[in-house]
Amino acid sequence: MFFKGSRYEKVGDAQYTDAQGRVSQYKKIRFIPDTPARFNHLIKQGERTDLLAFRYYRDALKFWHIADANDVMQAEELTFEPGQRILIPPDTK
Repeated sequence: MFFKGSRYEKVGDAQYTDAQGRVSQYKKIRFIPDTPARFNHLIKQGERTDLLAFRYYRDALKFWHIADANDVMQAEELTFEPGQRILIPPDTK
């Protein structure tokens, strides 16, 4: 369901059975872990978190590390306003 390396890859699955006996499967809640940052980055017009992840980690799919360090669920929120500074955590390999 989620790609290898996804922030939800290690989150457990659960299921719910309603009154009619229908079973729904879902992922358990993922809490944002404490993610210390190494340095910060000044957002420029047109930047995206996947491109920043590739720049800093050589892996665009690690954009969620940057989102976690900045305590946001939607990574694209971080690049809406050019001129703001965001935190960049170390690569977790």
